[in-house]
Amino acid sequence: MTTHLTAVLRTFGFILLALFLCAAIFAAVGLSAGDTLRGVVEGAFFRPGASDHILRWGLPLLITSVGVVISFRAGYFNIGAQGQFYIGAIAAAFAAEALRGSPAWLAVPLCLIAGVIGGGLWALWPALLRVRAGADEVITTMMGNFIAALALVHVTSGPLKDPSGSGQQASSRPIEAAHRISESSGTSPMIVALALATVALGWWLTRRTAFGLLSGLAGRNPVMVAWQGARVDRIAIGAFVLSGALAGLAGAVELLGPNGRLASGILPTHGFTAILIALVAGLSVLVTALVALFFGALASSALFLPVMTGLPAAAIEIINASIALFITARTDGPRAAIRHWRTRWKT
Repeated sequence: MTTHLTAVLRTFGFILLALFLCAAIFAAVGLSAGDTLRGVVEGAFFRPGASDHILRWGLPLLITSVGVVISFRAGYFNIGAQGQFYIGAIAAAFAAEALRGSPAWLAVPLCLIAGVIGGGLWALWPALLRVRAGADEVITTMMGNFIAALALVHVTSGPLKDPSGSGQQASSRPIEAAHRISESSGTSPMIVALALATVALGWWLTRRTAFGLLSGLAGRNPVMVAWQGARVDRIAIGAFVLSGALAGLAGAVELLGPNGRLASGILPTHGFTAILIALVAGLSVLVTALVALFFGALASSALFLPVMTGLPAAAIEIINASIALFITARTDGPRAAIRHWRTRWKT
């Protein structure tokens, strides 16, 4: 318990350091650091409807982040959550188009399942390249993000293009109102239930199953796990597919929920923020839930900043990047990275 508390306090200490760095940056460009940070806090937590905005941005991030935790715990750096999110949304959009006129009790689950399958399959090919050919998953999943982004542009300006669109942004036809799982606010009992079920599933997998135990051990010492007779390649494929499936589910939730249609460039930093959340949470599923809501609050304040402080909404990206800088620059970070890559190089 003391160890976990120390880790949590240390993480929040790094976040505070990141905020101080951001305050210095804002002050250097002529803005009041105090007013700016006050605007961030007020926009995130204290303005009217703040809780709804936190859930709107935090719950999809939570679903994707749990998947990232699963793959990172197994020692595989799936950097492709953004692409898997896109492919999940695309698969769900095709399903929604095919199921127009169907009852909601049938269409909604099938669209969500399509998103899960799409994201999982998009994570499968880099997993196979990793275990069969030794390809570096950081490179393959990163390239997968670019391919998925281009696929999104293609389907929204081609097969799924809305013929009545204005042409300012490529997008699909709106999802049928009966098939929506939330209004534009992005909060509904179903989305909350999906997020809670994801946390429960992630916690159970990582803490109460043989897969969770073996994947955690494989992430630290894959050679030892192989000596014990476990199939490290199966662990890798399972971790990748689960990670991609949850990112794809988040894409389907975003499509059927607050967005209501597929659009090119939808949430372009979603997957990368999810990776940051998993790292800040120390790869703990339960802590990930809290950190995802915190980053959801930061995302919601991006709409508040330009009005109250004159600061562009992109300032939130500066805050996110500063947090990433301090979290990944922990004292034991370089040593842990060297140990990890030495172990994998020997395999």
